[in-house]
Amino acid sequence: MNENSPIRTETARDYAPPSETRAAPTRGGRGWLWFVLLLILAGGGYYGYRHYLAPKPEGPTETAGPRGKGGRGAGRHGEPAQAVGIATIAAGDVPIVLGGLGTVTPLANVTVRSQISGYLMEVGFREGQMVKKGDFLAQIDSRIYEAQLAQYQGQLMRDQALLENSKLDLARFQRLAQQDSISKQNVDTQGALVKQNEGTVAADQALVDQQKLNITYTRIVSPVAGRVGLRQVDQGNYITAASTSLVVVTQLNPISVVFTLPEDDVAQVMRRVRTGDRLTVSAYDRGDTTVLATGTLDTVDNQIDTTTGTVRLRALFDNTDDALFPNQFVNAKLTVDTVRNAPIVPTAAILRGTPGTYVYLLQGDDKVVVRPITLGEADGARTVVKAGLGVGDRVVVDGTDRLRDGASVRITDDGTRPPGAAGPQPEDAKPEDAKAEAAKADAVAPEGQTRERRRQRPAAQ
Repeated sequence: MNENSPIRTETARDYAPPSETRAAPTRGGRGWLWFVLLLILAGGGYYGYRHYLAPKPEGPTETAGPRGKGGRGAGRHGEPAQAVGIATIAAGDVPIVLGGLGTVTPLANVTVRSQISGYLMEVGFREGQMVKKGDFLAQIDSRIYEAQLAQYQGQLMRDQALLENSKLDLARFQRLAQQDSISKQNVDTQGALVKQNEGTVAADQALVDQQKLNITYTRIVSPVAGRVGLRQVDQGNYITAASTSLVVVTQLNPISVVFTLPEDDVAQVMRRVRTGDRLTVSAYDRGDTTVLATGTLDTVDNQIDTTTGTVRLRALFDNTDDALFPNQFVNAKLTVDTVRNAPIVPTAAILRGTPGTYVYLLQGDDKVVVRPITLGEADGARTVVKAGLGVGDRVVVDGTDRLRDGASVRITDDGTRPPGAAGPQPEDAKPEDAKAEAAKADAVAPEGQTRERRRQRPAAQ
């Protein structure tokens, strides 16, 4: 085909045979037909599943109204009622307890050392033995000190004789002086000699007493009542005065605990101390779960530690059962006062969020509302309510994670047993009954809880 041909190239490209033009709409119509057929089959399958195969809810949900208008047992938006555990607010006494970290500190912890030097001749104690004040502990070689004592006693006797002679001479000179037979100077000289001999005798007596004391020091006794530790030197060793440690004696009964409190609590404690009240202190173990001993507050330190902002206190414990051990770490809890006859809410029911501190208050038997409250003193699982609740009110303590204001609930625990504990089962209960109950719970529970319950359900025996 050349350029002078009456048929243009563009027209020739767009030209198609009539048979091909008619085939295109036939394939398109056949595809839509299959699509419509698939939709009809899917709809029929879904209808059959919903009306014949899907599990039907039982109990309160059978009477539920249209979606968004649930009746009794259904929450807002047609949701089933949330299972919750409740507790009743009761009046009671709650102690005001201040807690701090403490260390068991003995009232006396004595390191026994020898006051003289010598060989250790005898050890009179057994390691770990309980001793009383004055009990024998060790014996140092005393022979050298006994020899020195004999020497000083001899000097004392000689000087006492000289003193006696000088006194007799002084008496003669005084009589001669009265008769003008001797000069006054001789009398005065003899009087000075008597004074000199008296001083010598006094020095000799001091040496004798010192040696007697050294001999006493060779017998080492316990300075306090307590428990003897491990022996630090063996028999036969040479002991150096004031440097060699023999043993450590620690007083265990009674014993004290030194603990700290924040400076903000000092005024509250001092008010009770000034009135002369005996405040109770309990010592707990490291895990703060077991009470080791109970004692009384003895004293408060005279200043606050500026580096930590705390004040130290000392409590005394009888410790007759040796429950407290020196240098042991404890948690000390000081009871400074007691709140009497106040509404008490379980700590597990207290929530914190946008309303502040609040609880879910049960209205009637199937509905909860948010109730803001004001808290007071707390004692572990119990907390005083200053405002917002009264005695007899019922609050949710278990199952609060999915609740909201105005939600419908069903009570599974009325506060007579711990939240989450399973109720009593009949002795003749059968596995089929348990399966039926589980199926009922799955039917009324949301989809997420149903899957979780099925995963946790034990296999039938």
